[in-house]
Amino acid sequence: MLKADLSGKKALVTGGASGIGRAAAKLLAECGAEVAVNHLPDDVRGEETVAAFRQAGLTAQAIAGNVADPKDADRMVADAIDALGGLDILINNAGTPVSIEPIPFEDLEAMTEEFWSQILHTNLLGPFRCARAARPALTESRGCIVNTASIAAFGGIGSSIAYAASKGALMNLTKNLAKAMAPEVRVNAVAPGLVRTPWTDVWPQSRKDTSVANSLLKRMVEPEDIAETMLFFCANGAVTGQTLLIDCGRFGA
Repeated sequence: MLKADLSGKKALVTGGASGIGRAAAKLLAECGAEVAVNHLPDDVRGEETVAAFRQAGLTAQAIAGNVADPKDADRMVADAIDALGGLDILINNAGTPVSIEPIPFEDLEAMTEEFWSQILHTNLLGPFRCARAARPALTESRGCIVNTASIAAFGGIGSSIAYAASKGALMNLTKNLAKAMAPEVRVNAVAPGLVRTPWTDVWPQSRKDTSVANSLLKRMVEPEDIAETMLFFCANGAVTGQTLLIDCGRFGA
C-alpha cells in the first residue's frame, strides 16, 4: 500500500461513506491526515464509517451535506473547514449514475431533463461548487484538489450518455480549475474503470466478467487502487491539470 506523511494535513472527502471515497478517506487518515467524511444527510454509512475509523485509531469526523444542492454544498464545505480548522486536501468524489442499470447511448428518450439535471448537478456542478467554496482555505494552505472522473471521460462506455458527458466535462473542468487556481492550488483527477464498489456489486456477473476479460491485468480495479493514486496526487507537488486513467488496462487494450 502506497503511503506518504500527511501529518497535520486537513482533508475533506465528498461521497466518503463507501466505495472509492471511503478507501480514500481511510488511506489519507492512515497517512496522518485529519479527515472529514462527507455523506448524504440520510446515509447512515457516514457515521458508521467515522466510527470504524476512530476505532482503528484514525482521526475523522462526519460532515453531512449534498453537493448537488448549491446552498448545502457551500454550507457543507464551510462546516468541514470550521471543524478541521483549515483545509489542505479536497477529494471531490461524490457522484451518481442516477440509474442502476446502464442506459444504451442510442436511447435518447431516456435522457430526460430531470435525468440530465441530477447527473450534472452532482457530477459536474458539485465538484465546482466544492472547489469554489474551498478555494480560500486551499489557497492559504497551498493545497490540492482531486476529482473523481471516469473511464467514460475518455470515450469508454459509461452507464449513460449523460453520465459519460458529465465525466468528460469534469476532466475539462479539472484542467481549467488547475489554471484558475494556480499557482497556489493543484487540481488533478482520477478516471476509474470498473471498480469493485457497492454500486457495481449488484451488476450481473457476466457483465463484470466481460470487462475483466478485456483488460490487460485480468481483474477489477479495487477502491484502494484509486485511493493510492489520489494519494500520489496529494503528495506530489509538481503535478497539476492531469487526469489519470486507472482501469487495469481496459481502455484501448
